[in-house]
Formats: sequence, structure tokens, C-alpha cells
Amino acid sequence: MEQYGDPHGGSPGLRPGRGHLPAGAAGGRLIDLANAVREDPALPRDAMAALLARHGETERELRGLTGGEAAALRRAVAQLTERVLTETDTDRAAEALNVLLERCAARPRLSRHGGHPWHLHVDRSDDASWADWFTASAALALARLLSERGGVAWGECAAPGCRRLFLGAGPGAPQRYCSRACATRSRVAEHRRRQRGG
Repeated sequence: MEQYGDPHGGSPGLRPGRGHLPAGAAGGRLIDLANAVREDPALPRDAMAALLARHGETERELRGLTGGEAAALRRAVAQLTERVLTETDTDRAAEALNVLLERCAARPRLSRHGGHPWHLHVDRSDDASWADWFTASAALALARLLSERGGVAWGECAAPGCRRLFLGAGPGAPQRYCSRACATRSRVAEHRRRQRGG
């Protein structure tokens, strides 16, 4: 049975700040940004900042998201989408994540900056670029989800005409659709095709 839950994990009111999200929440942030960049490959800096703010980035942190940083972040998100989020083979996804972690991640460290409590960072420094920070934290989140669930825990909606990316809601049957609406629409269309064929 298809499962649809909170794709972001964590508490709705959690405002943890840059680099300080549980794996499900960091994965949800990636999915939301990846879908936004897919819909608009030239996603404006302000729209990107608004989306990141919804995921806990503070106004103070977002001041560092310049036009150039936003462009680099768009490229990083497109790369994560192409190399990992649309990959259905677990081994290939794991290899792609290892490449990204090798390129952008560093030895894990605890950091306390911007008034946040101590939290884990895997980017190279507190001054890492937005693209490197995002790639490292997203790759770590996806790697954790892959290892915890024993396989690819994300996908691209199988409904005709929908290309939205999603995180699986948890263990159980693999998820094929981004929402109940797409799952229902697809089942109804398949039922009608069978009736016409019968």
C-alpha cells in the first residue's frame, strides 16, 4: 500500500538553521528545492531564499546567499537531482553519494554559530559556500536514509505528466507516486484503460 507522510520529518515548528536538520528534514529540504529548480531552472535568488527560510534558515544566514551563491546552489541542486534523486538503482545511488561526499564533505564536526545550539556539520568549514554546504548536508541525509532503509528511499512520481520528486514515507511497499492525488489519478486511469480493453 502506498504511504504518504510528512516527507520532511521532524516537527513542523522546528527552525533549526543552516546545517542543523535531521536526515528526513534535510532530505525534505532537498526535495523541495529540487522540485522548485526543476520547475524553474532559473529560480530567482529571492524565491530560493524564501524556500530555505521555510526550512529553518534565518534571515541573518540568508544574507550570505548572494546572486552568485544562488546560481551555484541551483547548479548543485540540479546535479543532486540528475545523479542521485532520479537514480533507481541502490548501488549506483550509493556510488554517486560517495562521490559527492568525497568532493564536498569533511570529517564531521560539532559547530555552534549564529546563535544555534551545538549541531553536526559535514561541510568543510562554517564559511563553506552555500553549494558545498547544501551538497554535503543533502548527500549525508540521503546516505543515511539509504542505509537506514536498505535502498533508495526517494523517487520520481510515476503518474503520467508528473515529474515531481519525493521522499518515501518509510518502510513498507516502495512508493511510486508523490501524492495520494497522483496515485488515485493513475489508478483510475488504469482502471478505465482495462475497462476499455475488456
